[in-house]
Amino acid sequence: MTTLKEGDKAPDFTAKDQNGKTVSLADFKGKTVILYFYPKDDTPGCTAEACDFRDNYQSLLGKGFEVIGVSTDDEKSHKKFETKYNLPFPLIADEDKKIVEAYGVWGEKSMYGKTYMGTTRKTFIIDAVGNIQKIIDKVDTKAASQQVLDLI
Repeated sequence: MTTLKEGDKAPDFTAKDQNGKTVSLADFKGKTVILYFYPKDDTPGCTAEACDFRDNYQSLLGKGFEVIGVSTDDEKSHKKFETKYNLPFPLIADEDKKIVEAYGVWGEKSMYGKTYMGTTRKTFIIDAVGNIQKIIDKVDTKAASQQVLDLI
């Protein structure tokens, strides 16, 4: 599994968002990107995190940030999630797991004593030239945007 560190070049990616639009990390060159990985659409923790970014979206844009969410759910699931919670940012469908693997967030997890493979919740702050500025390993789903602001 890939282990990225602060200062590393962020792996570029190209994939579809919830609207079927092709999105690449390179599209955001010149901007600071909050790239957050989450396990599953419309689950309690993932909803809290997405809604926190939504509620603070205008403020984040005003500070020069762009927000991109990534999970292994498909475009249809992302579209339903976006519509239900009025999410204003792209949700990338990483069904083939290329992005989660490139960022080292696909791995073994456990719940209720069962072990399974899944996406680890993690946030990467990528600077204007494409380098990883900060990594948040322990995401506070209810205050994810504040965690970002506290680091910058």
